[in-house]
Amino acid sequence: MKNFTASYILLFSVAAFAAACSGDSGENSGNRQEDRAPTVESVQVMTGSLPLEEVLTGTVRARNQTDIYPQISAPITQVLVNNGDFVEEGDVLVQLRDVEARERLRQAEAGYQIARARVRQAEADLNQKRVSLNRTRQLRERDMETQAELESREAEVESAEASLELNMAEKNQAESVIEERKNEIENTVIRAPISGVVGLRNAEIGQQASTSTRLFQIGDPGSMKVEVVLTEAMTGHVQPGQQAHISSPRSDNPVESTVTRISPFLNPVTHSTTAEIEVDNPDNRLRPGMFVTVTIKYGETEQAILVPNNALYQHPDRGEEGVFITELAGQELEFEGDDPPQELIGPAPVRFKPVDVIAKGRLVSGIEGIPADSWVVTLGHNLLLRGSEEANVRPVEWDHIIDLQQLQSRDLFDIIEQKMTDRNQSDTLPGV
Repeated sequence: MKNFTASYILLFSVAAFAAACSGDSGENSGNRQEDRAPTVESVQVMTGSLPLEEVLTGTVRARNQTDIYPQISAPITQVLVNNGDFVEEGDVLVQLRDVEARERLRQAEAGYQIARARVRQAEADLNQKRVSLNRTRQLRERDMETQAELESREAEVESAEASLELNMAEKNQAESVIEERKNEIENTVIRAPISGVVGLRNAEIGQQASTSTRLFQIGDPGSMKVEVVLTEAMTGHVQPGQQAHISSPRSDNPVESTVTRISPFLNPVTHSTTAEIEVDNPDNRLRPGMFVTVTIKYGETEQAILVPNNALYQHPDRGEEGVFITELAGQELEFEGDDPPQELIGPAPVRFKPVDVIAKGRLVSGIEGIPADSWVVTLGHNLLLRGSEEANVRPVEWDHIIDLQQLQSRDLFDIIEQKMTDRNQSDTLPGV
């Protein structure tokens, strides 16, 4: 707001200087005292309570918003959806080339057949060794075979059992490879993990997709989630359930909601946390990825003197924040129409008064240190830094100042340019 105030004051000075240069010195020779005093705008302060609020920048995300990445690397052969399409969970989005994956599956199946054959061969060999061992045991009982021969047959059976176990493990491994190859084929078909609207399409036929290629985003734009960052100090007064006012450059109508949840954990580096605000979005005023201004209201101040933010001024010499007070207290002024009056009052005394800012809102601040009927300067502060103790004052209404505070810099230049054009045209007309 201070940057805006400074830029507007500069523009106001340019306009005032241009207006002064375009005037006729002969006609104004009788009003030199008025010319020497700067011209400012002033508004009368108000008394009331000011909402306590935090103004933050938020990021909009769709409900269940998720990025879609392929699980394997392969060229894209089909793209079945476009931006804005609604998809159900499980719908096919993209088809990747699966020729290589199917060939690897056939190779895995052949390896499995080989492993099965080796298992059968190992089983037959083990059965043969066991028969031979039983015969040797019977002969040994009749002392028709040596002990060494018996032990040899037992060792052969043990070796055959180990060989069977090895072949069984190879068979199980071959089965796992087949499942892996089948999964690769399934992964060549990319499906929607949730129901929602497709956006940020980054998939074209022939494109080489890798596991780091984001192909789409999917989310439900009918329900949004706004995320804002809270500092450690803010967590002391911002709580779930408090009113949240969400505005965006895309819409003149703000969205009202409440703080839904706040993460209880602070980032150990930034000492900040995240608050989430869930918002219904039936008319699509909010879009995923949009930056919005979020105003969270957490209470009200006690009764205080209220001034427009443009009235607050950081004095460059004193280093104090305060206001310029104009001596218009007690005067009955009437305003007609939407435009501020053109009549000037003064020259009137003007003085700088330091103040204590109790609370600062987006457009209005609550202060202490000045009388409740004071008139404060809202435009032309820099004109008063030349040591001038008087100024020609143009009284204005609050609505006029609030509207000016909401203007953008481009609007201000357009206004000044139009004023200069109108003045030049009037100067060239006969009899004017």
